[in-house]
Amino acid sequence: MFSPSQEEHCAPNKDPVTYGQLVVLGYNGSLPNGDRGRRKSRFSLYKRAKANGVKPSTVHVINTPQASKAVNCKGQHSVSYTLSRNQTVVVEYCHDKETDMFQIGRSTESPIDFVVTDTVSGGAGGEETPVTQSTISRFACRVVCERSPPYTARIYAAGFDTSRNIFLGEKAAKWKNPDGHMDGLTTNGVLVMHPRGGFTEESKPGVWREISVCGDVHTLRETRSAQTRGKLVESESNVLQDGSLVDLCGATLLWRTADGLFHTPTLKHIEALRQEMNAARPQCPVGLNTLAFPSMQRSRDLTALEDKQPWVYLSCGHVHGYHNWGHRSEREPNALRECPMCRTVGPYVPLWLGSEPAFYVDSGAPTHVFVPCGHVCSEKSAKYWSEIPLPHGTHAFHAACPFCATQLGTTQGCAKLIFQGPID
Repeated sequence: MFSPSQEEHCAPNKDPVTYGQLVVLGYNGSLPNGDRGRRKSRFSLYKRAKANGVKPSTVHVINTPQASKAVNCKGQHSVSYTLSRNQTVVVEYCHDKETDMFQIGRSTESPIDFVVTDTVSGGAGGEETPVTQSTISRFACRVVCERSPPYTARIYAAGFDTSRNIFLGEKAAKWKNPDGHMDGLTTNGVLVMHPRGGFTEESKPGVWREISVCGDVHTLRETRSAQTRGKLVESESNVLQDGSLVDLCGATLLWRTADGLFHTPTLKHIEALRQEMNAARPQCPVGLNTLAFPSMQRSRDLTALEDKQPWVYLSCGHVHGYHNWGHRSEREPNALRECPMCRTVGPYVPLWLGSEPAFYVDSGAPTHVFVPCGHVCSEKSAKYWSEIPLPHGTHAFHAACPFCATQLGTTQGCAKLIFQGPID
């Protein structure tokens, strides 16, 4: 999928061990303005040349701000839990030669390996829309991977800042566990959902949970930033599986394991399917002109739709070329259009091929379209994502297109495409 040079800060040699890949939902292969440095639509985690993991060691109970400052200035990683004005528990972390740590967040400072900003629904096709007030934490979470097989990856809420500290203030949800160790939650939380049955054609949605700073699993809080934590779920763990979803309150990431990526269709495969569809010379049943999906690169570069661009009536699935009749609404020209083939009335949108391979659960032909955005992928992939409830705002969940983050229709999340072949 990626050449090691694209992840040079993690990739020490020509053939590094790949732990997995994080892919941001809502982008069709790259960010709208292109991937740049640590700001991109996907991030591959490679085994580092030298381990940089950390693990809890000494615990200090401190009663003065000066003493707390002295501990934090030692240059070691630490987590500070402020219990009151007069009492702080500081947990020091020491080097762990068995693990590699990768940090994700909104900050562009050096401790962050993968810079993630808020995903704007439906914004993948055009310019990036700036978000006035982000809900993603600057140091949102960290993924810790074991350097030895099977290279288990675990996720934890919060990341260490430039002073190597995680700071949980007085208002943050925090507590002391029965075994005596401190733990807590970040303001808007890090939510994780492991699909049942892995990331395959037969997978079903799992249950969304919240991950703590120490990696424990809890049921969701009443609202995203409530100060009361959910119940501990001892039967579940923070180990990432192929297809696990990580929500940072503003962006959702998909985790793909190295093995999962190996069995995922490649960009070449998707391009071959596109060419195969175009080679069948689908026609507009009214204009009788041949239709063709633009190449992935051209679909990103196009400033205007081309004559051969396929369009679909979402209510029935009939594929046409663009035409300017059948309007049922003057305000929104394409919101209500009557299909000339079956007279069904509904939205009329251009079709775009989903070109982020990590979102496909199989290698099937692109036969289905997400409603209402018009992104096309395989039947099983479309049905899978139509059933996945993704966090939205502080307590809502809804299914969305993985290629552009547009909320899917509640009654119909995807539809089967009906093409007409050439008459000759």
